Amino acid sequence: MTNRQANVSRDTFETKIACELSLDGQGQGQLQSGVPFLDHMLDQIVRHGLFDIKLSCNGDNHIDDHHSVEDIGIALGMAFNEALGDRKGILRYGHAYVPLDEALSRVVIDFSGRPGLFFHAEFVRDKVGSFDVELVSEFFQGFANHANATLHMDVIRGVNEHHKIETLFKAFGRALRMACTIDERAANQLPSTKGAL
Repeated sequence: MTNRQANVSRDTFETKIACELSLDGQGQGQLQSGVPFLDHMLDQIVRHGLFDIKLSCNGDNHIDDHHSVEDIGIALGMAFNEALGDRKGILRYGHAYVPLDEALSRVVIDFSGRPGLFFHAEFVRDKVGSFDVELVSEFFQGFANHANATLHMDVIRGVNEHHKIETLFKAFGRALRMACTIDERAANQLPSTKGAL
């Protein structure tokens, strides 16, 4: 439990990603995704989760941002999965409600070993700046699949698309922080009645 860190590399014909993660960090990020809006969203995870994340991606953004966004979600999920190790002692579950002006989102996560994304958000615009809003769910799908986590995400209300997406990432960071926290009362126990995750 003292070395809750990961160093992940993912190289494909579409992206080259390097990701370093410390679960017990200070909320410091060095983020170079190649997608400026995603850097802004990743910074929400860093700050609100108090994780230290160093991430760089060289992707085929001349085509579009899809591969970079999805693969960064995959790499970050791999990093969390590695850093959590056998998952003994963690709270396992995390949840957060986060508002931003008129927008409100809820995120609930379970490091269950059973990947799944249940994403409920309605966006009325296709883009925020040059960022395709449909890539938000692609990022979280990649994360859930490779972190072996069940993830429920709901935009409860909102008008501004930037606000709605930002509340999802902030709530995600807060829920992650809770789920990854060590429970001092059960520090060496697996948080499952089955004895396995």
